[in-house]
Amino acid sequence: MVNNVPKSATAFRTIGEVADQFGIQRHILRYWETRFPQLRPLQRAGNRRYYRAEDVALVGRINQLLNREGYTVKGVQALLSGANASAIDTPLAPDAVLSSAILPALKAIRDRLARALAQDDIAARLS
Repeated sequence: MVNNVPKSATAFRTIGEVADQFGIQRHILRYWETRFPQLRPLQRAGNRRYYRAEDVALVGRINQLLNREGYTVKGVQALLSGANASAIDTPLAPDAVLSSAILPALKAIRDRLARALAQDDIAARLS
């Protein structure tokens, strides 16, 4: 029988619960443990992981930086290590990530690809 009573905010979470909460795979969480020394859930018999509330918050922050803001693992490591601690709470705006020199180049590539696809479509219709 499944218990539908929600856990308290301070209750430990299993790796499956944390993975489901953030929509990521369990092996990704185990990988992050190897890359981010700040992420250290409790491990019990059989290497079962139990995440504290602060661990869950850190997983959320790592997920946000990696999967939504486009940081690399090394970039997140630098942020979390304190090398640039002020940047953790002030994420970069999308325009700041794509500088004015990069954005036009990306748009030009997109336009060339669109033209190439249109030409392929026309060629496919004619043959």
